[in-house]
Amino acid sequence: MRIPPRLAPLIEYGVIDRVVRPLLSGKEAQVYLVESGGELRAAKVYKDRSERSFKNKSSYTEERKVRNSRDRRALSKRSSKYGRTKDEEIWNSAEADTIYKLHDAGVRVPKPHTFIEGVLVMECVVDSEGLPAQRLADCRFTKAEAKSVFDALMGEIVGMLCADVVHADMSVYNVLFDGEGPVVIDFPQSIVASRNRNAREILIRDVANITSRFKFGRTREQLRFAHEMWDLYENGELLPSTKLTGEFDLPEHEVDAEMLLEELLQMEEDQVMYDEEDGGTFEFSE
Repeated sequence: MRIPPRLAPLIEYGVIDRVVRPLLSGKEAQVYLVESGGELRAAKVYKDRSERSFKNKSSYTEERKVRNSRDRRALSKRSSKYGRTKDEEIWNSAEADTIYKLHDAGVRVPKPHTFIEGVLVMECVVDSEGLPAQRLADCRFTKAEAKSVFDALMGEIVGMLCADVVHADMSVYNVLFDGEGPVVIDFPQSIVASRNRNAREILIRDVANITSRFKFGRTREQLRFAHEMWDLYENGELLPSTKLTGEFDLPEHEVDAEMLLEELLQMEEDQVMYDEEDGGTFEFSE
């Protein structure tokens, strides 16, 4: 295949031996299957600003640190070519920084190998047959399997928050299943929980994106995993080993934001289907 221009320097440097094929295209980046280090890996090439479909970026980039004073001034304006260039560099490197951090913290993310020339080369997550792993949105599970996947995914979100990270774009489309459990991907929108004033609301939305797909007969009052998680986090009691119940009593004056988000998601997205007559298959549909 024709070598993508952004990957050509990595071949020249010997970081990549061969580009096999396109693997996945998202709203922020194109992922390619490549040969690197004697194995198949994934190379993520970030799209230019004009090609990205992501909006309302300021809510996510709030308080991302920039050490150089000139860079801070340029980013505050974003009108100069230099400012736009620095903005793109920070945006592109944010995911690499987050994946390295989460991998070191024991969260199940693709193992990062290198970040160079704005390209992130990382583990290609594969399933039990050695094929590129499917997204949860494309998987079929029995009800028991789905319950296990959900519990494991809540554990990964807890692990991320313990590492001071909120994904900020969590959904069944940004989680792979490798045969053993969920692997979380796509972090360019991730935020530092302790430094972003929108963190609680973003976490609630992230978790609602998942709980709207995994109900198992629970009432809304039993799906308050985000509220429970954030309360423990704020009080310094959240640990990677914490097991959530989903039950949390909201103060009387507080609107159940998770419930409202769930209702919106139900109107906007397809719902989880559990077919008792089809062998108990738990299925996601696009």
